[in-house]
Amino acid sequence: MTTTIIASFPFLNLVLHSGGPHNVLETEWLGFAGSTAFRAALVEALRFARLHHVTGWVADDRRLGAVRPKDLEWTHTEVLVPLGELGVERFAHLESEEVMNRITIDGMYQRSVPGLPYEFRHFTSLPAARAWAVGLVE
Repeated sequence: MTTTIIASFPFLNLVLHSGGPHNVLETEWLGFAGSTAFRAALVEALRFARLHHVTGWVADDRRLGAVRPKDLEWTHTEVLVPLGELGVERFAHLESEEVMNRITIDGMYQRSVPGLPYEFRHFTSLPAARAWAVGLVE
């Protein structure tokens, strides 16, 4: 398996894991991003997901800063739904270390996940999340 940072922002690294059973895109959040930057980075992530035919996604939200409710709604409509249309099969999530952020983001996932066509799992270990998303473990 090859791991490559394919884009980097001050608040986010986009990491591609390829050469395994499935290509996986990982969003490694490094800190807070304002609405415009947050949305632009996720649009870029979707572009790379299409380009590399990813079927797995790892959302490493451990260091993600606060996210506004309107940006979470946008994420559901403009990111989570399109991921299913792209053929994503597995979505691995590592929760934010910030308590309020964790509650807010987890609430969005709880509302969103039942209507999405891919499997969603929470993880506390990044290696475990990656292994599951690429299809190395069930």
